[in-house]
Amino acid sequence: MGTFESTTVTRANSASLVIVREPELNGAYVEPSWYVAYTRANHEKRVAEHLKGRTVEYFLPFYKSVRRWKDRRVQLELPLFPGYVFVRLPLRDRLRVLEVPGVVRLVGFDGHPAALPEKEIEALRESLARQLKVRPHPYLTVGRRVRIKNGALSGLEGILVRKKASFQVIVSIELIMRSVIAEVELSDLELVQ
Repeated sequence: MGTFESTTVTRANSASLVIVREPELNGAYVEPSWYVAYTRANHEKRVAEHLKGRTVEYFLPFYKSVRRWKDRRVQLELPLFPGYVFVRLPLRDRLRVLEVPGVVRLVGFDGHPAALPEKEIEALRESLARQLKVRPHPYLTVGRRVRIKNGALSGLEGILVRKKASFQVIVSIELIMRSVIAEVELSDLELVQ
């Protein structure tokens, strides 16, 4: 990571002014990237509303779940990744997100937010746009690894599972240690060595 750069300016009255500039991390300060905002419990929708008001590009994926109550069944729209909202912005504008009520922090390492690969977010967006049946799954790292060759999730890698007569792939986002499961055709997969 970079170090802070400081410049000392001496004025005519011999008082010094120190200007501190944050380092540029491989252009991340000026180029927009996808980051993950960690939110307080059950605040994802409120955070998304605030981000919309601040004109910050965000992505909050949902899935439909049927819940049975005493007297009826209700179809709910729940966050696919509870506690997280994806935001796209240059890192220098991170305060626009961190000042939103309900946002705890941007996910990263050693106090520096980590950017997500663009292809992961685009694949998720496309799968939801095509109404591919995607739902949360416990985080999984062990199993037969496959790469999806065709379809909305093409290019992503995951773990193959078989349920009855169908094949499903568990795709994980390593940064937040969350997974989703999607039904795929066996012909759309190839083994990863």
